[in-house]
Amino acid sequence: MATQVIMPKQGQSVETCIITQWFRQKGDSVKAGDLLFSYETDKAAFDFESPADGILIEIIHPEGSEVPVLGIVAVIGQEGEQAASLLSPPGSPTAAGNDAASKHTAESSPATEVTIEPLVADKIQRIRISPRAKRLAERKGIDYNLLKGSGPNGRIICPDVMNAMSGTSPATEPSGKPAAEYDDLPVTNIRKLIARAMHDSLRNSAQLTHHMSADVRNILEARRKIKEEMTAGSNMQDITINDMICWCVIRALEKHPEMNSHFLDDRIRRFSMINIGIAVDTQRGLMVPALRNAGEMNIHSLSSSLKKVAVECRKGNVNPELLQSTAATFTVSNLGNYGVEMFTPVINLPQIAILGVCTIINRPADLGNNTFGFVPFIGLSLTYDHRAVDGGPATLFLKEIKTEIENFTL
Repeated sequence: MATQVIMPKQGQSVETCIITQWFRQKGDSVKAGDLLFSYETDKAAFDFESPADGILIEIIHPEGSEVPVLGIVAVIGQEGEQAASLLSPPGSPTAAGNDAASKHTAESSPATEVTIEPLVADKIQRIRISPRAKRLAERKGIDYNLLKGSGPNGRIICPDVMNAMSGTSPATEPSGKPAAEYDDLPVTNIRKLIARAMHDSLRNSAQLTHHMSADVRNILEARRKIKEEMTAGSNMQDITINDMICWCVIRALEKHPEMNSHFLDDRIRRFSMINIGIAVDTQRGLMVPALRNAGEMNIHSLSSSLKKVAVECRKGNVNPELLQSTAATFTVSNLGNYGVEMFTPVINLPQIAILGVCTIINRPADLGNNTFGFVPFIGLSLTYDHRAVDGGPATLFLKEIKTEIENFTL
């Protein structure tokens, strides 16, 4: 009996997915667990395995198609079997009879990574590699069977292939032929969505950035004590500087609730809960998950929760609902580890502001009693939507963050 291949539903807010690559063609024999196709949502990529043995008798949506979730993508059947009976319009007797099978297929077909199974010494060796990395390796003549993956679960990704290429001459391919002057890399769906969101943010709001710096000696001292206790074998939790800064931002939002808001054109929605968004750099691009009800957490639970959601983003299994721009009420973007001294973060609309955290720089300062010395200061860059808030209240909020940092105690 023929089986429908159904586009899985990845989170409540995901309505469509884009098919990025087919690994089988119409008429190919497939077995349950064989890789069929890869697809992307707005923030993550997945690979789909065959739910049954048989022949791929129909591919409904080619590469590049945007497919509604729970929609029919393909049909797997037996030799000579027709797919027409499974492609009846919704509401028809045939379609109704297949609803249960469709739901079962969508829920039971796991989204996994690309798995290539070469036969080595009569033993199956599972090699996980992304479709894009596989194509790059084949184009450059790199044997991906010999590579060690740095992606989630040991998956081989493009940087692994590029690192393997670093030993070859940049002027020639491994075959000795002249290398191409450039590579045209396709823009992924995620990059398109990020580009659209950033452009829409700048086009549809009145953004202005204020810069300020804060004496960070108390935070550095707290961080030093944590490191000492951990080195001494204590079970002290590893609370980072970023965790402490986020803690200070939350305390400032409590005192300036007007900044904990969304601008909705004809109204400003002020939230009673603080849902802090945290920018996370991943292999697939920038993700900004929300940490719900962060204002009710102590610094230990805040630190643990921030680490957990960042790891989920990098592994690709974060809840898509948390990545919606409406999930957070205020966002923090930290580029301090990269040595950035000042920048202009872009607001994640409809939020009305975002804080950029910069690197720590030692600057001359008055230490009191006519004594001067160098003091570590951390840069703070607040971008706000001037449609929703004026410069005065925004500056007072930024100054409150500075005060919270300078008076921080663990």
